[in-house]
Formats: sequence, structure tokens, C-alpha cells
Amino acid sequence: MMDFLNYFANGVLLGQLYALLSLGFVVIYRASKVFNFAQGELMLLGAYSLWTLVLGLELPLYVALPLAFVMAALYGWLIERLFFERLIGESVFSMVMVTIGLVILIRGVVLVVWGAGDRSFPAILPTTPIIVGDLILPTSLVIGAVITVIFTLGLSYFFNRTRVGLTLTAVAEEPTIALSLGISVHKAVVFAWMMGTAIATIGAIIFLSGRSLTVQTADVAFAALPVALLAGLESITGLMLAGAVVGVVQSLVAAYVDPLIGGSASSIVPFVFMLLILLVRPTGLFGWRHIERV
Repeated sequence: MMDFLNYFANGVLLGQLYALLSLGFVVIYRASKVFNFAQGELMLLGAYSLWTLVLGLELPLYVALPLAFVMAALYGWLIERLFFERLIGESVFSMVMVTIGLVILIRGVVLVVWGAGDRSFPAILPTTPIIVGDLILPTSLVIGAVITVIFTLGLSYFFNRTRVGLTLTAVAEEPTIALSLGISVHKAVVFAWMMGTAIATIGAIIFLSGRSLTVQTADVAFAALPVALLAGLESITGLMLAGAVVGVVQSLVAAYVDPLIGGSASSIVPFVFMLLILLVRPTGLFGWRHIERV
């Protein structure tokens, strides 16, 4: 029974990491209607930048961390400026194709600048686990879960209760009308991309602290993608529940099914969720239903 509780608790914590990474998808989508397939690559840029500042340039953490987030924001600004500024009001398909191209481009840039070898990511968060009775919890995931709760509640309030957040949503829904009302669509989209890259960097710190950093690290964002779809691309607080569901199922499958079949069925659990969601409820559990008059 205690083993089950450990698997369950660790699954919930893993799911909150997925939820945090999914926030990047949702924030950019809520403000620009762009489904960013390159979210994992934004995480990769943030991770390698932080590695360069801490281990390459040997800057202290209190200097390196703020600089890493400034660099992340600059990445978001540059990407929007180069690739999406001229696509405002264009079809969703064209924007999605650009984000797929970004996946290839950013991975190529990372390989050219930093190479393909493994690098030890700095242990920014404590590596000693938290032990509560018989429960053993990774400290980094516990801290990540707390950050996820704070960010999801904060961003939910921001998008639903503040003037700037409502403006971002209005820009995404009707950019032409927003322009006619004097709202700067460009500034709103830039702000969303800067937030998305900053969130990706936070996810990188939680996921990689004390671990190895490679180009394949970006693949973790694909596991977070089904969480965003399960919650609904417009939902923010729903990400916590969706992440917990995916994380717990994946953890239990890894513990009880993988040893029986001698494989890694747990690695496909998020994508099974994604297919089921798209078939049964494409808008997700808490997504908005859009009614169009034909």
C-alpha cells in the first residue's frame, strides 16, 4: 500500500511539472491563437543559456538566474519579431507550420552553438529528497508543484480579471477588431511570447536541476502537450488537474505494467491521452466551446 502511495504522490508531482510546461502552450495560445510546437525548444534555449552563465562563465546564481530570464524574454521577443509579426491575422495552419519549423531551427542552432554532447546541468534546487513518514518525494518536483500552483492561480487571475489579460484574450479572438479599437496587437503577442519563454526556462530549472542536459531534453514538452489538450487550450487552472491525471497514470503504469511486459508503456501514456481527448472531446475538459454560424 505504501508503495502505491509513493507512486501516486510522485505521479501527482510529475504531473505538476507537465502542467507548468503546459502553461507555456496555453499562455501563447490565449494571447495569439498560436499553438506553439516549439515550446520544448524554448525550454532548451533557456536551459543552455543558464548552463553557459553558471558553468561556462562561472557567474553566481544570484546574477545568472536574472540574466537567464532576461535572455529568455529576449528569445521570445526575437522569435515573435522575426517569424510571427507578419503573420498576425493569417491562418492558424500557417502559424502552426512556422512553429514546426522553429523546432528544427532551434535544435540546429543549439547543436551549432553548444554541440551534441551531454552537459551536467547545475544543481540549482536541492537534490536531497523530502521524506514524510514512508513517503519519499523529490525536492525539485515539490518545489515545482508549489511554483505551478502559484503560477496557474496568478495567470488565471491575470487573464480573467485584469485589463491587460483581457486585452490579450481579445487580441487572440479578434485581432482585426482589436486593432480597430486601438489595441496594439503586436505588443500583446510579443508579451505573450516573452511570458512563454520565461515559463519554459522555469520548467527547465525544475526538470534538469542536477541532471544531464542534451538536445533530447526538449522532448519532455511533448509529454506536457497532452496535458494542455486534456485541460483545454483556454484553461489555466485546469492544467493542475489534467497534469495530476496524466502524471499519476504514467507513474502507475511505469510501476506495475512496465515490469510485466518488459517495455516502457509508460512513455506512451501521455500520447494515448492525447488521442483519446482529440477523439472524444477536442476542446478538453475545461476548454471553450466555439459556436460558429454556417
